[in-house]
Amino acid sequence: MKRVVITGMSGITSLGSDWASIEANFSANRSGIRRMDEWDRFTELNTRLAGPVLDFSVPRHWTRKQLRSMGRVSRLSVGAAERALADAGLLDDESIRDGRMGVACGSSTGSTDEIKAFGNMLLNSVADGLNANSYVRMMPHTTAANISIFFGLKGRVIPTSSACTSGSQGIGYAYEAIRFGRLPLMLAGGAEELCPTEAMVFDALYATSLKNDTPQQTPRPYDSGRDGLVIGEGAGMLVLEDLDHALARGARIHAEIVGFGSNADGQHTTRPEQSTMRRAMELALEDANLHAAAIGYVNGHGTATEQGDIAETLATSELFGNRMPISSQKSFLGHTLGACGALESWFSIEMMNSDRYVHTLNLDEIDPRCGDLDYLRGEPRAMSHEYVMNNNFAFGGINTSLVFRRWR
Repeated sequence: MKRVVITGMSGITSLGSDWASIEANFSANRSGIRRMDEWDRFTELNTRLAGPVLDFSVPRHWTRKQLRSMGRVSRLSVGAAERALADAGLLDDESIRDGRMGVACGSSTGSTDEIKAFGNMLLNSVADGLNANSYVRMMPHTTAANISIFFGLKGRVIPTSSACTSGSQGIGYAYEAIRFGRLPLMLAGGAEELCPTEAMVFDALYATSLKNDTPQQTPRPYDSGRDGLVIGEGAGMLVLEDLDHALARGARIHAEIVGFGSNADGQHTTRPEQSTMRRAMELALEDANLHAAAIGYVNGHGTATEQGDIAETLATSELFGNRMPISSQKSFLGHTLGACGALESWFSIEMMNSDRYVHTLNLDEIDPRCGDLDYLRGEPRAMSHEYVMNNNFAFGGINTSLVFRRWR
């Protein structure tokens, strides 16, 4: 078995695209949630809230030819991947293009402008806006394929289009590919572009926040006054590497991945199951050969939905007891869907390395129905831990858990 380390990290969020900026916004209790006035035309959509990325622009060195196949979700993921490769010192290294580096990432869906154009063809029998690249921008594996093509990566491509676990499954499957010696390098993560259709998915389930006039007060994970989730957008990418390969080239190591667990509820498409959530965490601990007491912090999924918050925290409390610190960065960014597992893994590693753990924003009164845990609230907390866990749970009953080890 190979040991797997992280040598590059990057992300794009509504609160910045580097950790220093994002962490400063976290510490200042500054939210990335906005009222989306442009959604007023959707009269049957109740929520008007989202966490958009407002400052992303295509780098000047990207060519028109490269951009043709990329919708916004791919542009976000390629942008994050480029920064992660630069962070790893591999962006201009030809060795990544000889088949030794692969890609594992995904999103909930491809770019929805193309879906709209194909829908227009079906509804109105016209092909306006459709061209040879329309499907490539729309296809479920558009992020993974575009990353592979943009950087000339010839290793295996593992698409993970699994909604809220797209990013965490990407990291987990990349970890397994390296661990079992299939190849020494992987780019892993996930992305999501903001679209009102995604807000409508949760609106139809009565699961979106309706605090439309007070966007800074929502979402409220684990809080008794929560009224639903808020959709966000962004991208997160990590460079995973065989430890021996990383040491041989003198790479800086951010952390080690020591455990990954993933399973399915096998019960219901949208109702979370406490028992299988717990089992996913246990699988990650077993993979890492660790007892529950070794984990110092859990980065919770924390969507601010009633069923999700309660099931997740009860499962976490059952396994770890009330000593366990927990928080959710979705309180600042909204639910970035396919990106959240990768972004929250990045945040977990940065918090572990800085001994400073971000709290849950807007958590004023803990829901008594949630599990008995040490909820971080009000301000970041100074703690020092060797192991942290990041959990994500998705529609379709998909559960993931990742364990990261501090590199000393």
